[in-house]
Amino acid sequence: MPAITPSQLSALQQNTKNIRNICILAHVDHGKTTLSDSLLATNGIISSKMAGKVRYLDSREDEQERGITMESSAISLYFKLVKSINTEEQQSKLVESEYLINLIDSPGHVDFSSEVSTASRLCDGGLVLIDVVEGVCTQTISVLRQAWIDKVRPVLVFNKMDRLIVELKMTPHEAYIHINKILEQANAVMATFFTGDLMEDEARKITEQKSNTNDKEEEEFNSDKVYDWSIEERDDSDIYFDPSRGNVIFGSAVDGWAFRVQQFASIYARKLGFKEQVLQKCLWGEYYFDPKAKRVIQPKHLKGRNLKPMFVQFVLDNIWAIYNNVIVEPDREKVEKIVSALKIKVLPRDLRSRDPSILLSAIFSQWLPLSTCVLLAIIGQLPPPREAQKVRLPRMLYPNVHRKDSEPLEPTNEVEKALYECDTSVDAPVVAYVSKMFAVPVEMLPENRRKQLTAEELRERGRQQRELRAAQALLDKSGEGIPLDAEQLAAMNEEAEALEKQEMEALKGESLIGFSRLYSGRIHVGQKLYVLGPKYDSKYPNKHVSEITVKSLYLIMGRDLESLDEVCAGNVFGIGGLEGHILKNGTLASTLENVKNMAGVKMETSPIVRVALEPEDPTEMDKLVEGLRLLNQADPCVEVMLQETGEHVILTAGELHLERCLRDLKERFAKIEIHASAPIVPFRETIVKGELSVSKEKEGAMVPRGKVEIKTNSKFVTLRVQTVPLPNRITQFLSKHAASIKAVVEEKLAKKAKKANEDSEDVVANSGDSLEAANILLSSTELEKQLRDEFTEAKKEGGPFAHYWDDIVDQIWAFGPRRIGSNLLVNRIPGYIRKPFFALDSTKSESVADDHADEVLKVEDESSSLSILDLDFHIHTGFQLTTLNGPLCAEPMTGVCYIVQGVDINLEEMVSANGELIDVHSRIHIIQGQIIAAAKEACRQGFLDWSPRLLLAMYSCDIQANAEVLGRVYGVISKRKGKITSEDLKDGTSFWQINALLPVIESFGFSDEIRKRTSGAASPQLVFSGFEMLDEDPFWVPTTEEELEDLGEKADKENLAKKYMDTVRKRKGMFVEKKLVEHAEKQRTLKKN
Repeated sequence: MPAITPSQLSALQQNTKNIRNICILAHVDHGKTTLSDSLLATNGIISSKMAGKVRYLDSREDEQERGITMESSAISLYFKLVKSINTEEQQSKLVESEYLINLIDSPGHVDFSSEVSTASRLCDGGLVLIDVVEGVCTQTISVLRQAWIDKVRPVLVFNKMDRLIVELKMTPHEAYIHINKILEQANAVMATFFTGDLMEDEARKITEQKSNTNDKEEEEFNSDKVYDWSIEERDDSDIYFDPSRGNVIFGSAVDGWAFRVQQFASIYARKLGFKEQVLQKCLWGEYYFDPKAKRVIQPKHLKGRNLKPMFVQFVLDNIWAIYNNVIVEPDREKVEKIVSALKIKVLPRDLRSRDPSILLSAIFSQWLPLSTCVLLAIIGQLPPPREAQKVRLPRMLYPNVHRKDSEPLEPTNEVEKALYECDTSVDAPVVAYVSKMFAVPVEMLPENRRKQLTAEELRERGRQQRELRAAQALLDKSGEGIPLDAEQLAAMNEEAEALEKQEMEALKGESLIGFSRLYSGRIHVGQKLYVLGPKYDSKYPNKHVSEITVKSLYLIMGRDLESLDEVCAGNVFGIGGLEGHILKNGTLASTLENVKNMAGVKMETSPIVRVALEPEDPTEMDKLVEGLRLLNQADPCVEVMLQETGEHVILTAGELHLERCLRDLKERFAKIEIHASAPIVPFRETIVKGELSVSKEKEGAMVPRGKVEIKTNSKFVTLRVQTVPLPNRITQFLSKHAASIKAVVEEKLAKKAKKANEDSEDVVANSGDSLEAANILLSSTELEKQLRDEFTEAKKEGGPFAHYWDDIVDQIWAFGPRRIGSNLLVNRIPGYIRKPFFALDSTKSESVADDHADEVLKVEDESSSLSILDLDFHIHTGFQLTTLNGPLCAEPMTGVCYIVQGVDINLEEMVSANGELIDVHSRIHIIQGQIIAAAKEACRQGFLDWSPRLLLAMYSCDIQANAEVLGRVYGVISKRKGKITSEDLKDGTSFWQINALLPVIESFGFSDEIRKRTSGAASPQLVFSGFEMLDEDPFWVPTTEEELEDLGEKADKENLAKKYMDTVRKRKGMFVEKKLVEHAEKQRTLKKN
């Protein structure tokens, strides 16, 4: 296919019927970029011989060095399809159709999964690649889930088929069984998504039915009554991958071939005299060809005959024959026979070539060309924008309204109608979605690039130059010119140099371009549009919205951009002029009426690795700040923070992502030398009972462990606090529903704030956003009910703390840290009754002062000089501060319950030396400060009374390795304190699938070490999986005879928890107890001087 110009591609953008927006999704190293290279070769962008070697869409230097994709990149491809159609006069007529394919290549590495989210949001279809040797991997499941969520229609591509022949030495029948198993696994993954959605819908219907019965009492179960337990049947046939339906491709991107079952069906239909449609269904599955009866039979009719499945006999045997005769056991005569049988032409030099891969690609590129097969599958299987938007847009606009794909939502206004129909008319409202911002060097923008002149433009320029020279010669002859002296010439040269330098300076730096998809209308340069931020809500049209003028539009061609004047609906494009208006993603619209916000991609993985940055030269701090601002916009997953300590911190998804961010900062955005701290890994602090007794002896009496009684410095107030560990089930429940707790807190704050209407509305709007961000949302009543149930279960389980859980939900004062954590502050102060935490009604108590009327119901106050109402907020503040910075290493706490059992006002201490009462209210601020300090100290002492524990951030680690390197893999994992959770031998291969848990703090350099130790045979994928307790007391020392005998007085065995604790304390500048010399002996020098 000839090379196509950008102007021709922009003309194709007008016909939405012939546009396809697709992305390539897969696990890392499954061949995405190699496949896209073969598709680019069809458009003459790269040479077909270089396809798979150039990796054209990996435009970054570090992508080429590492051989993996790190950023989503798009390119537009042209494809001409010629069909022969029989007319009424029984004559075949050739019909040409031109297609525009907007292709997005996405990364497969888990660190860049946010790039996959941004790519799939813009596309209508996807090619999901699976390496046939490795099979369905972790990221394969992740990308299939992302496609399912975004309603992207997938086509399955079994890549690297050549490895089955050359590496695993499988027979065609073994390969067929192996591929079939992988196909079943992929379909099983799709089935889990389908059944998950179905069960959710059923649960939703049941809750709706319950709410419609006006909360009637539940009827008792009647054994005689017939109950309907059936679930609505729903057709799921269209979600599965089936080669006979054409949505499965078999191929090898590196060798440049691919096929679908249809191709072989059309070849053999004529030879065998079958109908093509019938043969297409029989070429995959347990169907056999009876050569005598010339018919297709099923396994039950085999009658002991050793026949091969038709897919093996008619398809795989032929491909195996080529590989066997070209690569495995080269046989030139047989190759020549194969070439003549296939009726293809192979050049003699290719036949004589010493490199068998050249001959292989020469045969396959003519017989089963990869690009033709893939592009036909894209056009035939994946929907054009108009069809796709009818299904996808309702899901994007109304994520909480669940309907079948066959029954899409009807539009409720003109904007929705335009969106669902992909309206390209001039009058249609413009609605576009910007999925991410990407940085391009200013000098690389089309308007700043040096343009390549055509032959006609060169001739015209030559003619003009000749005319200028002729005019100059005439002027010299006539002597009319004004002669210039040397000084004037030097001044003119200096001026020209200064102008050129100024132009060069202007071309330095980075420009941010929006990676966008237009869903309706047309955008042209100079048009004014509204930018809706991720928090925009149509109820409050003046919030989170700004107006921009479109500066430039671009056709994205991999590493190059081409200028466009106009873009119409259904296309993927780049847009300039959004800098300062969009941070990560947003919505563009020409009107604010009835426009819904599409922004806000939910990230699969949260950034966990944080690093503090500072410039090598302190005077360049402003450059670092500007570089971080650009990085924050250009990377969809990175988070940039300025901590209270003044440190600039970036949060990244993993080690590789961190490396890329630092490189971008140094070379592109800040362009300065940067010093990065060691990675800052989060920990959590908690307490357990361990081997300790529930009570302890204090001043000759037995008191409950964890009970602390503490006086303020002025001795006016005594605090009594009981600390107990929360049951695991409660801690997990609170961690899981942190977003719901946050929503309840924000709603309470919104009702409490007696400010202008707009302010309170803004808080409510924000709370709605946080709710939408968290997938599972519970109302305050549901949350209260479920928490009550969890405490009831915990009480049933018994244990020494069961009696503390009586009516605890009604007595919850606050959650912490940051009001939403998994620690509880419980009010059991006699005579001080607070409103239940989950009660959101705005009724106020009349017996309490106005500033406490929202939260406190009743106070039985005996003292008029100092009341609990003067101190309650400060007790709460002390709790929040302590739970945010635990006593071990100032990390957040989890799973601790603080019960405030009493606040005693000591009246006898309020008398001065001369016997007069002290005016407490004049010292109230000092007392309140002391209360915060006392509450913090009480919480700290109560925490340390129990056996403290550290919770480590953990990675879930997936590794594929063969049996030869298995021992080395285990060695590296155990050295880094990891633990193997499962190991399975993959059916039909020599590969083991290993799943392990690895502490994040031990993971730095883990990938490189695994690759070095296994000589590149194993490569891990690390995904953050949560926090896990390290069951070791950081303060433990050997005390019993057995422990001292085993470990000695010095306790030579390393206490891992203490090591981690001291590491964090040292980093934070806290005191670390360290003996520099222990058990040393005095040395003396015997040798005299």
